[in-house]
Amino acid sequence: MREYEVFLEEAEEGGYVVTCPALPGCVSEGETREEALANIRDAIQGYLETLRRHDVPLPKVEVEHVEVARLK
Repeated sequence: MREYEVFLEEAEEGGYVVTCPALPGCVSEGETREEALANIRDAIQGYLETLRRHDVPLPKVEVEHVEVARLK
């Protein structure tokens, strides 16, 4: 099993937009957080299956978290 970091953003019109930065263009959405996360799981799976069908290697990804000072 592989894990990918995703980012959830509240959409202006309601619901959520979710992206997977490690997989360029892999974006989904949902009315609720749960729906958005389920949809991005499906999108990631499809993305990875497409890479495999075309013999494109899976991206190698490292995730680091960087701390910055809070704005006052």
